[in-house]
Amino acid sequence: MREFTINSNDAGQRLDKFVLKTVKGIPVSLMYKAIRIKKIKVNRKRAEEKQMLCLGDTVQMFLAEELFSDKVTDNELLTITPKLDIIYEDENIILCEKAPGILVHSGDGDGKTSGEGDAKDRNTLIYHIQAYLAQKGEYDPTKENSFAPALCNRIDRNTGGIVIGAKNADALRDINARIRDNKVSKFYLCAVHGAPQRKSATLKDYLIKNNNTNTVRVLKNNIRGAKEIITKYEVIDFNKSKNLSLVKIELVTGRTHQIRAHMSSIGNPLLGDGKYGSIEKDKRLGYKHQALYAYRLIFEKAEDSLSYLNGKEFVSEIKNIYFLREFPNARI
Repeated sequence: MREFTINSNDAGQRLDKFVLKTVKGIPVSLMYKAIRIKKIKVNRKRAEEKQMLCLGDTVQMFLAEELFSDKVTDNELLTITPKLDIIYEDENIILCEKAPGILVHSGDGDGKTSGEGDAKDRNTLIYHIQAYLAQKGEYDPTKENSFAPALCNRIDRNTGGIVIGAKNADALRDINARIRDNKVSKFYLCAVHGAPQRKSATLKDYLIKNNNTNTVRVLKNNIRGAKEIITKYEVIDFNKSKNLSLVKIELVTGRTHQIRAHMSSIGNPLLGDGKYGSIEKDKRLGYKHQALYAYRLIFEKAEDSLSYLNGKEFVSEIKNIYFLREFPNARI
């Protein structure tokens, strides 16, 4: 039997969610059965799967020992030198600038986020954030049951830009709620082929994903399985000799490959985009990956634990946006 005491990062979540995060090796069906037959209890009493956990509660788990995977230790996190470009940091969040080519999570080749940190792969942004916080004394994995510092926003491997990290569970919940409620405005810069027909527009369409090819398709009409996408864009410069436009994007919705697919759907694929454009010509220009950068974040007004961030804006350093060399006179 193992017993866990609910700390501040565990409190406020359902029992079943806590168990799945804490016991990495447990199948979902076994977890629900264990709760039902009282092999998982709260405060040594019968519990319900949707029961909310409170600070100081104890959870008893009468489960096979092999289901409990070993946690990352302090020693593991202390063995590397974290490589981070930190834009902003306080006691709740950390904003880092991710270079193109860096994975955000282990085993995540295209920027999918699970909402939970994964520190098994040392060559990821989240591992370096966790190591940085462990070495500062702000994160001790041996004292946490279900929480690890985690990333909140999605960004593809080969897209650069600002990524939000949460240091505690309250911050993670509040940032995720802000993103869901469009209380974090996200702006991107990209270089596209040609000149869009309209200098600025709000594109509203539908997107459907092919999981086998990890690509998406933009549709004018809604069909089963499709999701609405809304993309605002504005052309801010044009390179006539190379027939390239510099475009500012505001994401209203945030779907997989949304910017890349949406701009391609209007005839202006991103420079260097092999999935939604023509990569061979772009390679000759020195671009092997999509010219896309998440360069600006604004925290809109919200009443939560992070209200001190309301109205604050964070912007990448222009020197990091490598494709701006095609637009030397652009005013960002």
